[in-house]
Amino acid sequence: MRKFYTVLYLAIILSCMAACGKNDTQAQTPGRQAELSTIESSSQSDSLSNSKNADESSVAMDSTKTADETMSENIIVDGSENVAESMEDAREAESVKETGRNETDTAETDIQNNMEENKVANMNVQVGDVVFSATLEENEAVSELVEMMREGPVVIQMSDYSGFEKVGSLGIRLPASNSQTTTQAGDIVLYNGNQIVIFYGSNSWSYTRLGHIDDLTGWEDALGSGDVTVIFSLE
Repeated sequence: MRKFYTVLYLAIILSCMAACGKNDTQAQTPGRQAELSTIESSSQSDSLSNSKNADESSVAMDSTKTADETMSENIIVDGSENVAESMEDAREAESVKETGRNETDTAETDIQNNMEENKVANMNVQVGDVVFSATLEENEAVSELVEMMREGPVVIQMSDYSGFEKVGSLGIRLPASNSQTTTQAGDIVLYNGNQIVIFYGSNSWSYTRLGHIDDLTGWEDALGSGDVTVIFSLE
């Protein structure tokens, strides 16, 4: 009898254990399904998030690329504009320089032309009734003498000196450029800044040369041995 109860007790215990095991299995199954659902949801969320991030990254990369391209285009345009402006400035500077050169050349040409126009190579030297032609030197004294003759003939009363020259006062001083000179017949010189001397002989002294008689035919006879009136004028 005692064995019967023991076996019955064991059967009840086994039956209870079997029922508990089944319940545990059923309880665990929904849990695992929930976990699987949660994992799948998380995976889908991660996938969607990764996809969204990828799209955003792609958009950001496209924006960056567009910005870089725009900056490059702007740099190229700005560089081209700067080069064009530099070339234009260089052309303007060259034009200004060329204009300055042309103006300088024109001014120099005008000055040269004026000098050529104002340059006088010869003058008349009248002694009594005889007129002689004289070739002029190129110096400041001659230039001022020419200016005097432009205003009218220069008349000088000249006296004989030492039997080789005639000398007379000009009345004003001319810029002298004296040098030791040995004169010959026909020479015309400036002495002491305000004396005109004409020679029919020779002498050595410090003079400023003014000119020389081209043709000495009748020169000494015209001067004679006494005082004479000499008229200097432009041809």
